[in-house]
Amino acid sequence: MHDFVPPFPDRPTRPLSTFATLRLARRNFLAIWEDRCFEWEVFSSRMLSRSLFVCNSPDTVAAAFVDHHESFQRKSPQMRHGLAPLLGDGLFISDGDTWRRRRQIVAPIVHVSHLPLFAPLMVQAASETAERWASSARGEPINALTEMATLTAEIICRTVFGRQLGAEHAAEIIVAFSEYQRLIDQLDLAYFFGLPDWLPRFHSPAIRRAAKRIHKVLDEVIRDCRKRLSTGEASMIRLLLEARDSETGEPLDDTALRNEAAVIFMAGHETTANSLAWAWYLLSQAPEVEERLHAELAQVLNGRPPTLDDVPSLTYTRAVFEETVRLYPPVPLLARQALRDETIRGRPVRAGSLVMVVPWLLHRHRKFWGKPDHYIPERFLPENAEFRVRHAYVPFSVGPRICAGAAFGLTEAILCIATLAQRARLRLAPGAVATPICRLTLRPGDDLRMFVESRD
Repeated sequence: MHDFVPPFPDRPTRPLSTFATLRLARRNFLAIWEDRCFEWEVFSSRMLSRSLFVCNSPDTVAAAFVDHHESFQRKSPQMRHGLAPLLGDGLFISDGDTWRRRRQIVAPIVHVSHLPLFAPLMVQAASETAERWASSARGEPINALTEMATLTAEIICRTVFGRQLGAEHAAEIIVAFSEYQRLIDQLDLAYFFGLPDWLPRFHSPAIRRAAKRIHKVLDEVIRDCRKRLSTGEASMIRLLLEARDSETGEPLDDTALRNEAAVIFMAGHETTANSLAWAWYLLSQAPEVEERLHAELAQVLNGRPPTLDDVPSLTYTRAVFEETVRLYPPVPLLARQALRDETIRGRPVRAGSLVMVVPWLLHRHRKFWGKPDHYIPERFLPENAEFRVRHAYVPFSVGPRICAGAAFGLTEAILCIATLAQRARLRLAPGAVATPICRLTLRPGDDLRMFVESRD
């Protein structure tokens, strides 16, 4: 097995005070967990006027997110209020009847059955990235995070909107998403101080400007898609435009349409980009893993671009990505607000409490994973499936609120890695550092400088 231990923030050796926790969490949520948290299966604490309950074992994860889903379906105040300027009442942060009706509309659109339409677009965009790398100036490093953000934004635009995003729009939306994440507060302090949920939260003008920049691009592309409906071009936005509410028979109005497009764009662009950037970093630090990946690609593809039919045969490529999102889960905190009194593993959970599943902890739990901090893709090969514990691995969440586009994102990542790794190796630039930072998602810092080496 491999001896490479990728970076993670220092773990406190003793409990932090409430204010030390809040201060540190606003900088980097990953750094607040003391070492013992990677062994505890369930624990709770008090944060100012609120109770926090952490489910950190397969049975407690299932209890909260599957068995008692109705009690814990509401996303955390931080997630809802933090993303409201961008997503409105979109599927990712809505709950209750709105969530149920939107899920019925959106889930079929990103369903695995549509992958035959969208997989060729994924490979095409990745191939264009490889060609651009091959023709770019030698000796100059790239920002792997920006490169993957550009690639996934292009893929999402072609699959969602059925058109190329274009360099200007791509740059605008990538910068705006990054700016939004940088500016948004990591904690909803109003909640911890006991203020009511209906009380409006203050958002700075800069946050609203970033959201408006994203909305402007989305609105423009949606208008263009409406004009091209008669062409019959396959796209997710076409399916959204044609979708009807199962109860009212009405289509989504313009605002709801944009909100759901923003959800799909955010989920398919931001999280996959971060995970792919982490994948290139990890491969650059583990030559034996990279060698085995290249051997599989040579055997299965023999130099040709991958197709959707190849994905089941790319078992090691898939394992590379699955191990990446185990170590660096794209959304490292899944938090819900209890809607009613409940009990988990015999412990009372009061209405209003914050119930958390923390993939950052769960995926590195010492009881459920061997060498939990090591990079070992082999643990995800089919022959090792018996050693994995159900609900100990939740990179796309679990239960009724599992990411509707999980199959889309996994397929996209496998095809992008397979396409690019055949053509290039990425090497960490001298002095470059991959630093796990949790904002709304888990990013390797903001600037992951890497050199591209051609394999042609």
